[in-house]
Amino acid sequence: MAMNLVRGAGLAAALAAILALGGGQPAASGGAEPPLAGSVANFTPFGEPRPIPQASFIDGESRPVTLADFKGRVVLLNFWATWCGPCAEEMPSLDRLQGQLGGPDFQVVALSLDEQGIAIVDNFFSKLGIENLEVYLDRPGALAKALGVEGLPMTLILDRDGKALGGLLGPAVWDSPEAEALIRYYIEKTAPAPEVTSPS
Repeated sequence: MAMNLVRGAGLAAALAAILALGGGQPAASGGAEPPLAGSVANFTPFGEPRPIPQASFIDGESRPVTLADFKGRVVLLNFWATWCGPCAEEMPSLDRLQGQLGGPDFQVVALSLDEQGIAIVDNFFSKLGIENLEVYLDRPGALAKALGVEGLPMTLILDRDGKALGGLLGPAVWDSPEAEALIRYYIEKTAPAPEVTSPS
């Protein structure tokens, strides 16, 4: 798959493709807004959750996976590749974010677009000392193609039903206080309502 590093004018074009999934524009100002500062200052919240394709990808054991497998959790979906310099720079912070927040409410899905297969991703993770992220491979790039991903790295935050809440094109420091505040905002915003029990 031909892919460019996202920079400059490419950001607007790639984001427009994602916005087109559900129509409309980025979220209008007013009301409770997600905190945007630091390396996630350019994160674009969507006005309404955007349904995204359920194209399958594979895990580190070559088993098919879809985003529906993460239903019930907020997902940070990151498209990357081993040959992408900015992707390599942000990968350790994604690993630390998963270590800090990963669990029943949140999951980082770092989806590699490497065409050489799982072994190259395994070796890359080993070289960087990645301990908390699972290996996922978008082979043959079905989900990236369906989303119109044209540059890397690209990250979407998905709600507990697998709909896109917003996106960021370009690298970020994902375990920074600003990024963690953004993730926690969406975890809390999408938390299931507590069950109300009737008095006996």
